[in-house]
Amino acid sequence: MRWANLALVLGEIAAGPCSRAAVAASTGLTRAAVSSLVEELLAAGLLTEAGRSAPNGRVGRPGSELRLSQDGPAGLGGEIGVEHLAACVVDLRGEVRSWHRREVGNRGRSPAAVLADLAELLRLAAEEAGLHPAGLALAVPGLVRSAEGMIEGAANLGWAEVPVATELRLALRAAGAPELAALPVEVGNEANLGGLAEFWLAGRPDDFCHLSAEAGIGSAIVIGGQLLRGARGFAGELGHLTVWPDGPRCACGARGCLEQYAGETAVLRAAGLTGVGGDWVALLAERAAGGDREVLAALAGAGTALGIAAAGAVNLLDPQAVVLGGGYAELGEWLLPTMRAELAARVTARPWDDSWLSVSPLGRRGPLLGAAVGVVRRIIADPGAYAGG
Repeated sequence: MRWANLALVLGEIAAGPCSRAAVAASTGLTRAAVSSLVEELLAAGLLTEAGRSAPNGRVGRPGSELRLSQDGPAGLGGEIGVEHLAACVVDLRGEVRSWHRREVGNRGRSPAAVLADLAELLRLAAEEAGLHPAGLALAVPGLVRSAEGMIEGAANLGWAEVPVATELRLALRAAGAPELAALPVEVGNEANLGGLAEFWLAGRPDDFCHLSAEAGIGSAIVIGGQLLRGARGFAGELGHLTVWPDGPRCACGARGCLEQYAGETAVLRAAGLTGVGGDWVALLAERAAGGDREVLAALAGAGTALGIAAAGAVNLLDPQAVVLGGGYAELGEWLLPTMRAELAARVTARPWDDSWLSVSPLGRRGPLLGAAVGVVRRIIADPGAYAGG
């Protein structure tokens, strides 16, 4: 019961700074109980006192304002992309305290080599933030068995059956960061973490679909405020939904997958930019803004394919919103028109409202933010476990 009450009090303060009296009034706990719980949370470094709270019109002296600590436990996030690696630290309030990103082609590289580079970024991020990470979460572009920290398959990396949590710990030790190697490590699909970040940080409704792209295409499905994971944790692989059954062969082995029409390789090929290196999203956005007809046609075609796939998801799940994230967020200006046309023509809950489709404000930062913020959210949800009971 005490652990539940610790979570209740910390959750109330996480929603906004307030006094002990305000916490007691909103939770129904006695002031004595709240004071005892607050002292425990202060001792654990989860809260800080910030002077007198604002007047609330009640009789009596205003109480001391309680806030989540900026110097308490932190969340450490890492991300493996096909064309980049990244690491960040967020404090208990979810504020970014350090951010490192390195552009590097990881397609076909060995897991050991990639994780050695990532371990160095994680070490740098943690040192720069100067906080104590309470956990490490890793976003990866593939099918993940989260309970085992295992990447079952990441077609765009060329990886299969990689015990990435175990191998990352080894890489962190080799990088001279044994304290980070000792942290609990969670591994999640990058699209799922991007969708959770959208829900936590961008104020999305309780039911929405989040479509995102880097090299491949993923989606996160949030139903009733919870991520839909599926029986094995593989739900949301929209990139491998069949758009045209007789279409080109996909890296997954099937034909006509959405990735073959709206993924990085497909769009660059349609735009006549095959073999061009660097940031493909920025390149397409620059060319499209400049009126490049071939690029505009390629993005319109990708939007059509995305609209067909999104309409199927909407008809199946009836979400309140569809959100374009990842690289798509930066290309939304050119993807949205044809997407909206397909959704309007195919969604059975007519009339389709264009306001249901929007672009993420988090963009390509979403997966890494979702990884790091998820760590601190778990502390807030169960502070007793962090404080040692």
